[in-house]
Amino acid sequence: MDNSMMDLWPVDPGYIILGLAVLTLILLIIVIICLIQMRRLYRRYDYFMRGKDAETLEEIIMEQMGDIEALKAEDRANKDSIRNTNKNYRSAFQKFGLVKYNAFKGMGGNLSFAMALLDYTNTGFVLNSVHSREGCYVYIKEVERGETEVLLGSEEKDALEQALGYH
Repeated sequence: MDNSMMDLWPVDPGYIILGLAVLTLILLIIVIICLIQMRRLYRRYDYFMRGKDAETLEEIIMEQMGDIEALKAEDRANKDSIRNTNKNYRSAFQKFGLVKYNAFKGMGGNLSFAMALLDYTNTGFVLNSVHSREGCYVYIKEVERGETEVLLGSEEKDALEQALGYH
């Protein structure tokens, strides 16, 4: 009766046995890989726990928590410092224009100059130094958001345009 049961299957029993043997071999390889990984994990755990008891682990964890809190406080201080630096940076003079010129014909060299200094908001001043044989005269004109209330000379206007980045 056993033979007749085997004869009813459309597949040769040898193929079934061979398939089960391959499946067993694959499962054996998977078990070996899992054992190797478990051994590595145990070594790491053993290294971590070697010489440690619950009290020293608690101390280490508390020490790490303290370090984290100190780093958070330092991070906050650094962020505040960066904010203050950015705020101060905006109010510092950071745009500059300079035009040298000869104020009076017949004098050698371009000893006179117009200089513009502006901050982030294009607010600052234009300084004009006029050099002559009798002396040196310095004039200052305020600039508010890139504009002045007083009329600028051509050299002063050129210096302001340089500072504003127009040329």
